[in-house]
Amino acid sequence: MKPLVLGVIVLAAALAAIVPSGLNWAPDVLRFLKGSIPVLAIFAGLVLLFIGIADIKDLRDSKKEEKENSTD
Repeated sequence: MKPLVLGVIVLAAALAAIVPSGLNWAPDVLRFLKGSIPVLAIFAGLVLLFIGIADIKDLRDSKKEEKENSTD
């Protein structure tokens, strides 16, 4: 129950900081989000690249196993 209450409090504080009548951080938040999109895209691309390489290696290994099992 404690994490739920803390989550609601943190969300309320964050929203209060963004709205114009609060701390008016909305322009800064938008600037941060715009700047973080290319960085996140690069990170996602690298993760997908590594997943693709691992998938190719697994496929190659499974073909080797099938080849070995078919000759037995």
